[in-house]
Amino acid sequence: MSYMYIPVADFRESMKPNDSRSESSFKQINSQHPVVVTYGEATVKRAPDQAWLSIFTETRAPRAEEARRMSAETMTTIQSRLLNVGLSASAIRTTGYQLTPEIEWKNGRGAVRGYLVRNQIEVRVDELDSLSNVIDAANATRETSLTISGPRLGLKDEGAVETEALKLAVLAALGRAKAIAAGAGKALGGIVRIEEQNLGGRSQEPLLMRVALAKSDENVATPIVLGDIEVRVMVVLTAELA
Repeated sequence: MSYMYIPVADFRESMKPNDSRSESSFKQINSQHPVVVTYGEATVKRAPDQAWLSIFTETRAPRAEEARRMSAETMTTIQSRLLNVGLSASAIRTTGYQLTPEIEWKNGRGAVRGYLVRNQIEVRVDELDSLSNVIDAANATRETSLTISGPRLGLKDEGAVETEALKLAVLAALGRAKAIAAGAGKALGGIVRIEEQNLGGRSQEPLLMRVALAKSDENVATPIVLGDIEVRVMVVLTAELA
């Protein structure tokens, strides 16, 4: 992706009339010395310090009111247990609720055979040492179907990690530009432009997907193995050749 060029042609015909940034960039490069364009990448790894879990319940009953009541009781129990293991009320939020009839079709005619309530919450875990306890606390009932998925890991200060990665990426781009200039028998002049490329921010391996009805053994804790979060950035740097 690294290359050197001397702008000699007028590319203004291909620019949009209202693209002031493109016009400015053309003037900047075309009116100065030959330039070198290169890129720099950096990846910074950090251990996660925050996680989110999604907890989803399904409750069935012959009557709508009964299904709603059973679902409410189950979710109240789950949230109570989550608070008891140290989560704050602000770390729990409802992300979905649905009450629907279940229709049984026979001879082209439908009849309601019961009702289904789906209730979903998301919980934020700020102390990852307690993540296993949170998962086990959520598995609180035998009367309803329960799905726990996650964790989605995060960094409390992700902005600082991205800033560090950007600095390293710029240094890498500068190093490549200097090497290219030296290979051409020239010195590196002033920086014309630096652009950040969108690489999707950060990545992590999927860590846990758990579906359960109830724990068979209350004394067995759910094992959790956490990996690092990678924050990856790339910049494109344009600099003059002196």
